[in-house]
Amino acid sequence: MANEIETLQSWIQNSKKVVFFGGAGVSTESGIPDFRSVDGLYHQEYAYPPETILSHSFFMYHTDEFYRFYKKKMLCLDAKPNMAHKRLAQWEASGHVQAVITQNIDGLHQAAGSKEVLELHGSVLRNYCMKCHKAYDAEYMLHADGVPTCSCGGTIKPDVVLYEEGLDDYTLRKSVEYISNADVLIIGGTSLVVYPAAGLIDYFRGDHLVVINKSVTSRDKNADLVIQDSIGKVFEQIEIN
Repeated sequence: MANEIETLQSWIQNSKKVVFFGGAGVSTESGIPDFRSVDGLYHQEYAYPPETILSHSFFMYHTDEFYRFYKKKMLCLDAKPNMAHKRLAQWEASGHVQAVITQNIDGLHQAAGSKEVLELHGSVLRNYCMKCHKAYDAEYMLHADGVPTCSCGGTIKPDVVLYEEGLDDYTLRKSVEYISNADVLIIGGTSLVVYPAAGLIDYFRGDHLVVINKSVTSRDKNADLVIQDSIGKVFEQIEIN
């Protein structure tokens, strides 16, 4: 492990074009559950699996049940940035990391200080009325009774990409641009099974592909460095000037 940490530190230190591509494993270290996991608790409380509940059609036709799940499982507003978030913000400030591309929707990268964050799946911190487009914060959503409604009477929808919905074109284009021009691409805390987000990795043409994840991923065989450990634990050991 020591040699792997030294290698990764050297690659980051000597690059001005590091891009980080992260998933749920980054947020779980802040106490946010991986909502894609289907565990006993979900089965006990909900009549549908999370993937069904978090779909566009379910939101439209079973809005009450959607929000019962969403408020309890998705709005983790007390979560704080962990060492992975903090290190990436530090490395951006020192001129090494160009961008963070995240599949997470919790806003913790920005809370840690990262400026260039591309949120592939949106953010729970942004919400809008489907009728008049008035914006609402996450606290309003959390404390609203039942289905959150706007002052105009319209239903409020989280600015998150649900299943059956497409990703934002601008965010996709910028992500492709950053990955295509990166010297070092660090994939962290994701098993790379959610598409089209995972397909963005195919655009990398740089020098060093790094995968940091607790479990095996489909990209391990193509990586120049694979570390099977928690992303926060790895990043905590790296000091960049």
